[in-house]
Amino acid sequence: MRETPAHERARRRAEWLLLATLLWDVVEMTVALASGFRAASIALVAFGLDSGIEIAAAGALLWRLRLEGRGAPPEHIEQGETLVHRFVGWTFLALAAYVTVKSGLILWRGQPPGQSLAGIVLAVAALIVMTLLARAKLRAAGIMGSPALRAEAKESLACMFLAAALLFGLAAHAAFGWWWADPAAALLMVPWLLQEGREALTGEGACC
Repeated sequence: MRETPAHERARRRAEWLLLATLLWDVVEMTVALASGFRAASIALVAFGLDSGIEIAAAGALLWRLRLEGRGAPPEHIEQGETLVHRFVGWTFLALAAYVTVKSGLILWRGQPPGQSLAGIVLAVAALIVMTLLARAKLRAAGIMGSPALRAEAKESLACMFLAAALLFGLAAHAAFGWWWADPAAALLMVPWLLQEGREALTGEGACC
């Protein structure tokens, strides 16, 4: 089945957006994990792990789009779409599990994080970059009718929301000494992560 011009343009745009996502997430993951472990910040470490998860999800979706670009049979494209959609769902659940366990342990032990200026700067940059990428990918997903691309775009939204939680937690700790704000902010993301993971695995909300 031949792509329509609009579908082909959307697919090519999505490929470039995914490449941009991969490049940004490599930088984001490196800075977040290095700063997070140094400052013992659960929100910052979770943010870095989310970047790693999004690298895997974006890479898997890029493979699916290039499969379509090479003119693969429709049934192969559909199989790839389903496989990537489910993979993204598992990445949501993996991140939710990590954030829940680690945040709970920190709150139980009363372990305060250190302050991280690099983390605050990274969170502000991520809010801007991931918002733009997520919106552009959602538009492309709507044109293509791709649930997998839509789910991957929501990974970018998860990164954006984690950036907001991270910024709140680090800023509250730096300004007011609220050490608990960091893990509490990360925990606020868990219900949304679980919902998105369940929808991706069951195929709910697949219509773009």
